[in-house]
Amino acid sequence: MKVIHLHQEETEIIQLAIDNNRQAQQLIYSKFSSKMLSVCRQYIKDIQLAEDVMITSFMKVFTNLKRFENKGSFEGWIRRIMVNECISYLRVHKKIKFIEDENYTEESFNGIESQLSTDQIQFLIDNLPDGYKMVFNLYAIEGYKHNEIATMLGINEGTSKSQLSHARKMLQKQIITLKKQENGTE
Repeated sequence: MKVIHLHQEETEIIQLAIDNNRQAQQLIYSKFSSKMLSVCRQYIKDIQLAEDVMITSFMKVFTNLKRFENKGSFEGWIRRIMVNECISYLRVHKKIKFIEDENYTEESFNGIESQLSTDQIQFLIDNLPDGYKMVFNLYAIEGYKHNEIATMLGINEGTSKSQLSHARKMLQKQIITLKKQENGTE
């Protein structure tokens, strides 16, 4: 049995994993699982369900490893699979609802306050309706453009923009409420 060391080239490890080397697959899983669970958790509130989706996604990663072309980052490729699997999970379980709103106004916000902890930010995002949360995550965290989000989710580009606008407004209200609670003024 060949021992794989962490310092081996990523392409070597990927090739070994393509050849069904379980140690290489375990190495990939160990290296990326905590980050990818975090990605899944951004979309799926329940940690056990997020973990199930992550494991299913890793199965897709290993099944499709031969399709990775070494163009761009391997982590980014895995992340995209995770995001797509989360979207698929939410679609199948009918947890996403999008409200068509052609009369929205796009406002600029300064982003989420830097004084908030990661847990507070995740809590605020978790409280968004699923449609708002999905578009917010894809746009603000993953960096997709509205036309890409519309294609991924099967919605209009305007719907993507309005969902983001509503999500931002809701987050701003939640931040104000949270600050008032912390200051003891509410």
